[in-house]
Amino acid sequence: MGDAPDYDRSQWLSEKFKLGLDFPNLPYLIDGSHKITQSNAILRYLGRKHNLCGETEEERIRVDVLENQAMDTRLQLAMVCYSPDFERKKPEYLEGLPEKMKLYSEFLGKQPWFAGNKITYVDFLVYDVLDQHRIFEPKCLDAFPNLKDFVARFEGALFRIDAQYQDTVSISGLYNSLLSQTPEWGSTGTQGYS
Repeated sequence: MGDAPDYDRSQWLSEKFKLGLDFPNLPYLIDGSHKITQSNAILRYLGRKHNLCGETEEERIRVDVLENQAMDTRLQLAMVCYSPDFERKKPEYLEGLPEKMKLYSEFLGKQPWFAGNKITYVDFLVYDVLDQHRIFEPKCLDAFPNLKDFVARFEGALFRIDAQYQDTVSISGLYNSLLSQTPEWGSTGTQGYS
């Protein structure tokens, strides 16, 4: 993958208020006349545009529920990782992690994707949350073969990662952090540009 690009915060700040965004922030998407900020708003827009929001009302409900659940889970992990009290909070979080993963496993069931037989934008969110948890606790999915299969299916179908890289490259490294600070664990990255 190579080294990360050398960005300077001033590159964003010098353009931030010139783009005509209602709420200038990263990430943003400009698609024709549509100017969108906020990660989930962008994902929903792209989901609608590409018919990735579920086809039936039941599928759309599952997408809505899971979008919010994924964001809650992401926030819970972030509250631990960005806490100055990380060393105390980590064991508590790990103790409850199997129950969190069990809920995702039960929700997925035997389906290939979380809303059913067709991928939706929420599968991207859940993949990212599961991948972050694999980084936090590498064995967290071991008791949930359907979640491991989901992750493998997602990576295989969408990223076509060569087998030689699967043990060394994490897809979450391709995502922008939704938070603007460096966590207390596992990061040497730069600060966000909000």
